[in-house]
Amino acid sequence: MTGPERYPDDRAGGFPSPPRTVEDAEGRTIELRVYDGTDADREALRAMYEAFDPADRAQGIPPSRPSKLGDWLDRILDDDCYNVFAWDGDDVVGHVTLVPENGTDSPYELAIFVLQSHQGAGIGTALIETTLGYGAEQGISEVWLTVERWNRAAVGLYEKIGFETTDAESFELEMAIRLDDQTESTG
Repeated sequence: MTGPERYPDDRAGGFPSPPRTVEDAEGRTIELRVYDGTDADREALRAMYEAFDPADRAQGIPPSRPSKLGDWLDRILDDDCYNVFAWDGDDVVGHVTLVPENGTDSPYELAIFVLQSHQGAGIGTALIETTLGYGAEQGISEVWLTVERWNRAAVGLYEKIGFETTDAESFELEMAIRLDDQTESTG
């Protein structure tokens, strides 16, 4: 899949960067941290995806078959991708990945997943904002995503953060954001 042909003219910035701790709407303390490359982090993420409700899978991800899930994790946890996890104690309950379109100088696609038990509590917003701050620190300037057009809650969230619709010609909306260069942590 390729990203949009155009990006918003205005740049968005001031996003916090990891690590940071937030309290969600349920009063849970959630730690937002960069994937550290360890087997323990990978296995905690795998456990989250194995518990993921099939009804909440979009566009075939996360994959439900164990072999496909392993291959997908290999791809998104690769060194050219940027990943932030949301931790509730020892459990990963949310994950955002930024995956380069065609190498590290290209736009990055954003994908977000929050475990059903933690949805609707503000964790997704905090995860996206924190990941955009991390991406900006890494020199990423263009981020895009696709979302099913009927998913009004997600579309509203992305718009609130600063994403703009760049293509609405299919059952999915394509949305994009242009990031300010952010060289120091604000989190």
